[in-house]
Amino acid sequence: MITVNEWAGAAARNNAEWCDAVCRAHGLAGELREGIWSSARRTPPLYPDAVSLAPEVAAADLVARIDTASPGCSVKDSFACLDLGPLGFEVLFEAQWIHRPADKPVPEALAQDVTWEPLEDAGSLPAWETAWNGGEEGEGLFRPALLDGNSTFLAGRSEGRIVAGAIASRSASVVGVSNLFSSADEESAWAGVLAEVARLWPGVPVVGYESGDSLDAAVRQGFTPIGPLRVWLHTA
Repeated sequence: MITVNEWAGAAARNNAEWCDAVCRAHGLAGELREGIWSSARRTPPLYPDAVSLAPEVAAADLVARIDTASPGCSVKDSFACLDLGPLGFEVLFEAQWIHRPADKPVPEALAQDVTWEPLEDAGSLPAWETAWNGGEEGEGLFRPALLDGNSTFLAGRSEGRIVAGAIASRSASVVGVSNLFSSADEESAWAGVLAEVARLWPGVPVVGYESGDSLDAAVRQGFTPIGPLRVWLHTA
């Protein structure tokens, strides 16, 4: 049986694999070694330069693998146990890893007028990114190469328009959900996303991370918080 700490580890690994996929889609080669995923070159906006995958990782070893000279360098401290302050970092935000068992019933759809389906072609990515970006045209953060890997872009449409969405990433033992958004409410979006995940990957647990009101919405849809994480931003 997987323990709570092991679920947090599985969630962190899943998230690191997604970060690696985004970087590779932008032509950056990440490296996973000695409990750390890292990119020696600055990563795309909103994505960390390193992710710790074990609580015993040494802060100095992690930081030595990334480019702290470039503005925006960040680290995902997956177990909220690294002291990166002396190395020129400040805490950007804190969150909780979340886990939803595979045997928990799928919630009923709350928004009856929204239909969910995976994106099937790269031509739909700009509209998805614009909706994810609150209606502002995106800058190509999500590249077409991501559609050919282990990740699936889910879109909730109403009258033909994308009004909600998320990204589901399959790894060895879990499906990770990230980048969830909705023009209405997140709880309705979670219900639609979870139904699609159960359809696409039946019998697989779901993980992710959230904070604040978004965490509350996920808990109401059957998730359990399983451990803290921190994201650090280099400021020195």
